[in-house]
Amino acid sequence: MANCNNTVMYRIAEFQKVSPEQFSESWRDIFGSETGSEEAYEKIRLPRRATTGSAGYDFPVPFDLELAPGQTAKIPTGIRARIEEGWVLMIYPRSGLGFKYRLQLNNTVGVIDSDYYYSSNEGHIFIKITNDSNEERTLSLKSGECFAQGIFTPFGVTVDDDADGVRDGGFGSTSVR
Repeated sequence: MANCNNTVMYRIAEFQKVSPEQFSESWRDIFGSETGSEEAYEKIRLPRRATTGSAGYDFPVPFDLELAPGQTAKIPTGIRARIEEGWVLMIYPRSGLGFKYRLQLNNTVGVIDSDYYYSSNEGHIFIKITNDSNEERTLSLKSGECFAQGIFTPFGVTVDDDADGVRDGGFGSTSVR
């Protein structure tokens, strides 16, 4: 096996918390009130890699969560990512949770573009998950436990690319009309 000590690791992004106001607004949109939002905001931890060999940055849930089989939850992570142009953050369920509970992201893979950071919601990353267990297993997560992982990936464009749109929103805001 080749010596991997000369591997280049690109430092191309930075995780940050969204503002307390943005988190509170997102919380209210999802849960119907601001009750619990302040406590959840204080518990937000930025995603981290578990080991030097980990590709994924683990996203913790900012509140206790229980999902019975077939149930879905939209999670306001309180996280935003400033990403250099030419890179994208791909979001997946944590491997172990996918294996044990068939935990799935509702959009299969989350794609966080570099310009999402500048959107009107501060680039707040939401992750919608479903416990698709066919073994009747309920998923229980305590605040701070990790449920998803994000991997930064470079991307290319076609030689005749002429995109000139500017993002202002979140989901579906960049579709070609």
